[in-house]
Amino acid sequence: MAAAMELRCWGGDWGLPSVHSECLIVLAYAKFSRAEVSVCPIDWTWKTLTATVPELLCGDSAVQDPAQILNFLRKQRFNADFELTARQGADTMAYIALLEEKLQPALLHTFWVDAENYANLTRPWFASRSPFPLNFVVPCRHANNALSRILLTKGEAPLNRINEVEGKIYSDAKECLNLLSYRLGAANCFFGNSPTSLDAFVFGFLAPLHKASLPSSSLQSHLRQLDNLTRFCDTILAVYFSSDQPCKINACPPTPVQETMDANLQKLTQLVNKESNLIEKMDDNLRSSPQHKPHRPDPKPGLALERNSTPA
Repeated sequence: MAAAMELRCWGGDWGLPSVHSECLIVLAYAKFSRAEVSVCPIDWTWKTLTATVPELLCGDSAVQDPAQILNFLRKQRFNADFELTARQGADTMAYIALLEEKLQPALLHTFWVDAENYANLTRPWFASRSPFPLNFVVPCRHANNALSRILLTKGEAPLNRINEVEGKIYSDAKECLNLLSYRLGAANCFFGNSPTSLDAFVFGFLAPLHKASLPSSSLQSHLRQLDNLTRFCDTILAVYFSSDQPCKINACPPTPVQETMDANLQKLTQLVNKESNLIEKMDDNLRSSPQHKPHRPDPKPGLALERNSTPA
């Protein structure tokens, strides 16, 4: 009997099973290959800071990164690419490399670097899914990682600052979307009648951009002009992630370790609150206490007369 597989990922919103692109890739591929995977969202747990998602757990194995997870699923005989020819397999690798090079930097900028989108959508969402006090740390860490990743891949001289890179990454991303739209045409899938790993990658990158309520995004506006790509995302959501889908990926119950961590988090929160109240009381006491030197009593009258009558 095969070992049970558990996928740790960010939870869903905006009509998506997950708002995280790389988690969406794995979720979609698991659906396409009919892999039985239990989904454990990391929302509201300490794993929002410590875990690297997506992460697939199977027995003693822990696999991270979408490409590595898809390879692991293929070795478990969950292969959505088994009907591809050698040429189609090479095209799949080329298009995935194109997505990561041309489209992913613009998506990172749209959600994590653009000030308006970050302040009004991305940061509030991830902060609301992270427990106190991690809600102050997690969004900032993701934003810093996104900025570093963009500059690492696109910040070649003389484009060393993010405002110098901006125009280039959005131009590349729109060109990539146009190529994907042309390749897809009127079909429902990129190769044949069944979705493959390329469909999973394209869906994972495009679906959040298509569904998120972004205050400002020229890239989202461009995507919505390409009807076949938006229809592609909507079709996958309707066919594979609808509520009446019989092979729905079920959310797994919290593990004993997770329950212990949540209990520890609750105790830590209570301890922080108690310490805060104690500090406030100490501060009030210090403010109300006298800050000048203690008043010395006047000398007794008899002692004063004796000192005055002492001969010089």
